[in-house]
Amino acid sequence: MKLRKVTAASAAVLALALSATACGGDSKDEGSGSGSGGGGKIKIGIKYDQPGLGLKEPDGSFSGFDVDVATYVAKQLGYKPDQIEFVETKSADRENALARGDVKIIAATYSINDERKKKVDFAGPYLLAHQDLLVKKDSKISQATDLNGEKLCSVTGSTSAQNVHDDFAPKAQLKQYGGYSECIAGLQSGAVDAVTTDDSILAGFAAQDKYKGQFKLAGLKLSNENYGIGVKKGDTATLNKVNAALEKMVSDGSWQKAVDKNFGPAGYKNEPAPKVGVIVK
Repeated sequence: MKLRKVTAASAAVLALALSATACGGDSKDEGSGSGSGGGGKIKIGIKYDQPGLGLKEPDGSFSGFDVDVATYVAKQLGYKPDQIEFVETKSADRENALARGDVKIIAATYSINDERKKKVDFAGPYLLAHQDLLVKKDSKISQATDLNGEKLCSVTGSTSAQNVHDDFAPKAQLKQYGGYSECIAGLQSGAVDAVTTDDSILAGFAAQDKYKGQFKLAGLKLSNENYGIGVKKGDTATLNKVNAALEKMVSDGSWQKAVDKNFGPAGYKNEPAPKVGVIVK
């Protein structure tokens, strides 16, 4: 009898433990969960160092177009703002972050291309950007060929400046800095004559209060960059929900409001909202 009583008691304890574990599942982060909201959280990968797109502010808050898009999408997935955890996701680690389940989705100037699509599913696109030039407001540089003999800045490891040099301005003097903030500061001081990367990134930097009114975009379309939201390969349910959220964001006007808020001060002439599933080559 004693053995039976102990066994029964153990079974009861085990049952209670299993029940508690099941109930407690709702409070865990949902980096790779179902995306159903409830009591959980959603982890979203963004950039922390791109003003106008993805920026961690000094007070710990986040701002930028990618942040606004991600917040809107998360809401449509059933998450409140306090259930969103933004995770810094550097360009080189985006595919791995999704594969590991570190984040549920990524909105971080993530251009859709065939190589990346082998490892990641993409919702969107939600923005069509182009490689462009940022110059001083009174600059006479209006096209890529004007860069011959001029100092052109981009970040170390980027191919943007090299592409301009090879295709348009073989006499351009290439300057490589550690980050775009340094390039923009160089443009302000006169150390460089132009900065090149995606127009959305350039517009975000130029829209900062300390730079307002000093720069302009040349308005060139040297490449097409279709920004998509990265989703773990094979997660069709989340992919479909994110696409539906992006379509709603455009239709209810929230997309254009986010563009105007984050890029407007730089005079960014954005392309119309792209259609989900349509990639501009």
